[in-house]
Amino acid sequence: MSKDFWKMYEELLDIVDDNDCVVDSLPRSEVHRLGLKHRAVHILVFNSRGEVFLQKRSMKKDKCPGLWDSSASGHLDSGEDYDKCAIRELREELGITIVLTRLFKLPACKETDSEFVWVYKGSYDGAFILNEDEISEGKWFIINDIDRLIKSSERWFSDSFIFVWKKWRKNA
Repeated sequence: MSKDFWKMYEELLDIVDDNDCVVDSLPRSEVHRLGLKHRAVHILVFNSRGEVFLQKRSMKKDKCPGLWDSSASGHLDSGEDYDKCAIRELREELGITIVLTRLFKLPACKETDSEFVWVYKGSYDGAFILNEDEISEGKWFIINDIDRLIKSSERWFSDSFIFVWKKWRKNA
């Protein structure tokens, strides 16, 4: 079926090579089913007290439902760049627009579910409008509490968030 057909029903993601260069695009479900490399962003939003806002993924999500994750995250749409995606994801998931700073880029690997990921940071002290299709709840976490929960035997966080968090902590 044509890509135009799929556009009507499912988001198209760019497939990338080992150097993060676009080689094709396919529907999201096919990209995940085939384990193809693609692109995503993760955003960490901190308040003036140094806490980080995390979202609990909706039980409707196909990956890591019910687990805590970055403040906002998501795939780049086909043709979209990382910076525009980060701004869009914040608006769609948390209902906010803030200034973001690029922190670091993660390689496409098992921990990122074959995604090249740019990680961003922003500051915000206001209220959020949570997208209920994406997020079941959200709350501010103390940094040391996240470290402690990651080390616990209970599974609190998505694998990709743990990977992002450990890299952030190493660089912070």
